[in-house]
Amino acid sequence: MSDTIVANALLVLPHETLRGSLHLSGGVIRAIDPGTAVPAGALDCGGDLVMPGLVELHTDNLERHIEPRPKVDWPHASAIIAHDAELASVGITTVFDALRVGSVISKAKGNYGEYARALADEILDLRRQGVLRISHFLHLRAEVCSETLVEELDKFGPADAIGIISLMDHTPGQRQFRDVEKLKDYVMGKHGYSLDEFHGHIAAQKALGDRMRDLHEAAAVAAAQRFGAVLASHDDTTEDQVVQSARQGAHFAEFPTTVEAARACQAQGIKVMMGAPNLIRGGSHSGNVAAADLAEAGLLDVVSSDYVPSSLLTAGLRLGDLWGNLARGVATVTRAPAEAAGLEDRGQLVPGARADVIRVARLGQAAVVRGTWVAGNRVA
Repeated sequence: MSDTIVANALLVLPHETLRGSLHLSGGVIRAIDPGTAVPAGALDCGGDLVMPGLVELHTDNLERHIEPRPKVDWPHASAIIAHDAELASVGITTVFDALRVGSVISKAKGNYGEYARALADEILDLRRQGVLRISHFLHLRAEVCSETLVEELDKFGPADAIGIISLMDHTPGQRQFRDVEKLKDYVMGKHGYSLDEFHGHIAAQKALGDRMRDLHEAAAVAAAQRFGAVLASHDDTTEDQVVQSARQGAHFAEFPTTVEAARACQAQGIKVMMGAPNLIRGGSHSGNVAAADLAEAGLLDVVSSDYVPSSLLTAGLRLGDLWGNLARGVATVTRAPAEAAGLEDRGQLVPGARADVIRVARLGQAAVVRGTWVAGNRVA
């Protein structure tokens, strides 16, 4: 690991910004010095922002690389490496790759099979080989409305170092899909259902959710405890659902769909995570609560890029503008997600922290990453 000094930068510290320099050595931040001086051999940032590397807790981006077109199965090692490089290029230095566990195999149309165990093996193998640029952890998205969740969870163990398990219940008529008309547009467009096929799909999914929910929720909660993983809820909509998430031990809530649920999360000590695309687009594509409304109400703690990796940096900067506090905005994409996932060694520019650092230039409403360091090594 080489020594690096990034100098003459606007450093985004945990609670303030400071013009100064950052000394990276031995994989950690060794020193922070104020001022505009550029020591011999240092990188002159010319006033660019220097901040912690971004921490991503829930992204579907890998799935896009695995299946770049419907029914096109791309070679997985190449897809993982491309996904990794894309994240490094937009400032993400730690990612929890979200892999669905739980499949529906009994339907002839619109079914989906198992893939998580095999793909996790490939991610872990590439990680062991040292070919990935950034830190990769596993996030198992436990699909409650499925047929095979228990069997798929049983294929994982503590040795896999699962970081997060989230409880996903996509049963129609509730949570994200409580508006069945919006679900109709999505499902009919994706699977090419006729109206009769759509209604049959809804009935089958509701029956499956009612039959498997209790068993699958209990299995996922037990698996999180067995693996030592952080538990997350998903798409909480009502106060009762949040209370249930708290009983189950959820540390953070992914994409609550209403202000009521977000307020209940705050009352229960559960951190609220919203999607960066929601914030940037000005609302949810599913018709749920707008992330900006939660931010203005003081109910937003963590941001995820969800399905657009480049959105994470933009969202952190926009929240800084919204709140008039750049350090607070950046914390939603750095320190807060790291803390939510139980990572205490990264996410902030302080001496002794892991040297995951990015250099950023603002271009109006956009931003460009001019350098990415992971454990002190430049990777982009």
